[in-house]
Amino acid sequence: MAFPKTLQHPLPSTTPKRRWPPESGILLVLVGIGLLFEALGWIIVGQSFLFNADRLTVMILQMSVIGVIAIGVTQVIITGGIDLSSGSIVAVAAMVTASLAQESGYARAVFPALTGLPLIWPILAGLLVGTVCGLINGGLITFGGIPPFIATLGMMVSARGVAKWYTHGQPISMLTDDFAWIGSGVVPVVIFVVVAAVFHIALRYTRYGKFTYAIGANRQAARVSGINVTRHLIVVYSIAGMLAGLAGIVTSARAATGQAGMGVSYELDAIAAAVIGGVSLAGGIGRITGTVIGVLILGVMTSGFTFIRIDAYYQEIVKGLIIVAAVVVDQYRQRSKRV
Repeated sequence: MAFPKTLQHPLPSTTPKRRWPPESGILLVLVGIGLLFEALGWIIVGQSFLFNADRLTVMILQMSVIGVIAIGVTQVIITGGIDLSSGSIVAVAAMVTASLAQESGYARAVFPALTGLPLIWPILAGLLVGTVCGLINGGLITFGGIPPFIATLGMMVSARGVAKWYTHGQPISMLTDDFAWIGSGVVPVVIFVVVAAVFHIALRYTRYGKFTYAIGANRQAARVSGINVTRHLIVVYSIAGMLAGLAGIVTSARAATGQAGMGVSYELDAIAAAVIGGVSLAGGIGRITGTVIGVLILGVMTSGFTFIRIDAYYQEIVKGLIIVAAVVVDQYRQRSKRV
């Protein structure tokens, strides 16, 4: 007896296959690196790496500043650009902020008439400095037609020079206790988490995010569809500058001083965190959650190498190799999509 064809060949299931989040692979890498250092810790040092609250707290505190910068850099890279000026913006923002946060009556203050100001003024000054630097970057790229690499490289050199010129290379000290509170305890971590949450929502659920991804995917198509590409890029670079300024505020508060040498190579760590977190240098691909995991990977690596007593220059070599590997994986993924 023959069965009806409908019984011989049942219809395929319409239940959608479960898809893992794109960050799941990066998260597994983070877990794997953590377990590797845990094993090496017991073998080399005879101590636990992961189950030490003080060590993990210090690691997260150290990476929170890089994380804030990486959030801004992520958005720039998604548009198909790059920002090499973040570290220098940290320095100039830290110097300006510290100069307005000195204790009242300090005789050697940068601005003796502006000591003892309410906390809001140094914070606003630092954010404004960062925003202006980002605005200049965006203007040079959009109106000047200068490639992002060159425009932000110029800002990197110029902003560092301004930071040195501001007090002729002299550090700024005697900051108020209210200002130093910004860099104390878990405050930097809270700032990082809040910034990450805000821009995760902005990129995933708002028009700002849709425009950012559209420009990175195909700038000409975005322009034809009615997006004001010039204005949006200026906004994105301004936000990146503002977040670098915020990082400068936190950095100077943590150190209770302002120094022109602050923020050196921070931009490279921020770019590395974004790339490791799955942000494509080709533009149009990337998520804030991936960048956060990338920041944690860098933090675990730095803390882990220090824990097992590996010299700093070996750390830089390994970090560079990981960045190259992340870019190679991204290029392979892009080619696979085109095939």
